[in-house]
Parts: sequence; C-alpha cells; structure tokens
Amino acid sequence: MAENSEKRPTLRSLAEITGLGISTVSQALRDSPDIALETRKRVRLAAQQAGYRPNRAGVRLRTGKSNVITLVLNPQDGNSGGFSNQDGSSGFFANIVYGISDALANTSYHLVVTPYSLSDPMAPVRYIVETNSADGVIISRTQPDDPRIRYMVENNMPFATHGRTNMGIEHAYFDYDNAAFAREAVRRLSQRGRKRVALFCPPPMLTYYLHTLQGFERGLAETGLTGFTVSTVSSDSGLEGLRAAGLELAHRRDAPDAVICTSASMVQPLILGLGNGNMEIGQDYDMVAKPISNLITLVQPKVIGIDEDFRKAGRELAKMVVARIEGTPPETLQVLDSPC
Repeated sequence: MAENSEKRPTLRSLAEITGLGISTVSQALRDSPDIALETRKRVRLAAQQAGYRPNRAGVRLRTGKSNVITLVLNPQDGNSGGFSNQDGSSGFFANIVYGISDALANTSYHLVVTPYSLSDPMAPVRYIVETNSADGVIISRTQPDDPRIRYMVENNMPFATHGRTNMGIEHAYFDYDNAAFAREAVRRLSQRGRKRVALFCPPPMLTYYLHTLQGFERGLAETGLTGFTVSTVSSDSGLEGLRAAGLELAHRRDAPDAVICTSASMVQPLILGLGNGNMEIGQDYDMVAKPISNLITLVQPKVIGIDEDFRKAGRELAKMVVARIEGTPPETLQVLDSPC
C-alpha cells in the first residue's frame, strides 16, 4: 500500500513533468482564469496521462467545495430506449450521463450519479444538501409544484432541472418542447390520412404531461382529427401492461388508426399488443414516437420518429449547474428545445 501511494502522481511530480511551479499547476488544475488557457490545457493533459487524481478531502478542506456535481435519477429513467448506447440508443439514462460527462471533462468537477426511489424523491436531495456532498445538483422528472426545487432554493443549493415547473420560482432548466412534439405528431398523422388518434402519455404528476396534452389538443383542433388519451398506462408502466393496453386498444369498437408514444419504451410492447389484436402498423394504423433508436428504426421501420437529444440535454444541464455555482442568475439559464 505504501509503495503504491509513493508512485501516485502528485502536484510536485506534475510540476516536474511540465516544468512549471507547483502553484501554477495547482491553479491550472482548478481552471483558474489567472493561468493562460494553453497552460491549463497542457497541465490537464499531463495530469490525464500521468493518472493524477486530486485529494478530494484536501480540496474540500482548502476550498469548502467538493468539486462534485450530482445527477439524481430514478433507475426507471434508463428504460427510454431499451438498447445499448452503441446502437444509437434513445435511452435517457445513458445519454444524459454521457452528455454531462462530456461537458464536465475539462472542468474541475466530476459527476456522481445518485439513484432514488419514486416513493421518496426528496430523500437524495435532502441528503446532498444536509451533508454538503455536492456543489451542484441536476434533477429530472419535474412536477408543476416540485418540493425538491423549493427545498434547494431555500437552502441555496445550485441546481438545474431537466424539465420545467409552474411554481413561480425562477430556476435553471433545459426542457424539451413536448407541446410542440404532440402537435407535430398529430400533423404528421393527418398528412398520412389518419382520422382518430390515441395518445399514450407520460405519468400525470409530471409537468410535461400537461404540456403534451396542450399540444395534442391544439393539434387535433388544427387538423380536424379526433382523438383521446389512454389513461390506464403511462411511460412508467411495465412492458406487459403496455402490451395489454395495445391489445385492448385493438379490440375497441372505436379503435384508432393512429398512435402517439411519448416514450420510446412504449413502442415495442404497444406494437406487439396491437398486433395480437390483428392491427398491423403501417396498414391499420401509423405510430409516432420520440425518441427512437437506430435499432428500433431498423426493426420497426414504419414507426415515425421525432428526435429528442438527451446528450444535448446533459451537456446543457452540466453547463447550467456550473454557471449557477459561479453565480449566474437562473433566469438567464433556461432553454426550451424544439423538436422541429
């Protein structure tokens, strides 16, 4: 153990490698603006090649900072795509982590992912704040009145959210325009001659459920199509529940000839269930979904895909939370990403 610790790269050994002073190396690793950008890049490259890792306890004692950004996610969020990232997955969990990691790569911050149970979403946020275990937090699955956001504002914890709220509290967010998605989905189905649309929604407690309904209703009004929402399941429902919902839909007397999925996790089980009810995609109905992976496109080429870039969301959220740590006002850190 002692032998390994002696070989571990230190600030002194990085100074010897780069030919710079220890103080310069230390400031460069902290991304200090007092050090020239090229020098900071050279020091970070040397640190990466040498396998240097800062002593987090020492950093915290000196600065009061953890240099940690915590992403609080429920494992359920990993079910958006169902395929590996190398296959062009639409999976939320993997891609948002990749995006955040990309944005933090050249900063002093590193990412910690904290899972939580849907039964108590406050627990991890309360722990992070009470233990001061992160300098900033990123959360998803926002609600119209979200207690996590109110708690972090009251406790001066910098944060950014994937999604908006209706709380009247200014906060940093990156959100996808789900109203525009639903409206565009209805428009595309109308162009294909479809008349009656079934919308499979997000969980009703989430803010983007309301946005999706607003866009859906507007799309129906603009196109003259009729439609309804399926309330028995949501994007949180299991595969068997979604398959059964598809089968039930096929057996309805007023069965739709078009389906909108607000999550890629719905696509395969719904197609299976509708198929069990003798409804064939592309013939008896069309389906619009977002986002879909390259593999789903290959296996189910008749699904109409509308893009949602989770990696972009991760990159922007990481930049936002760092900016909040540095004191940037939250009202200047709000992005609504368009699907079109």
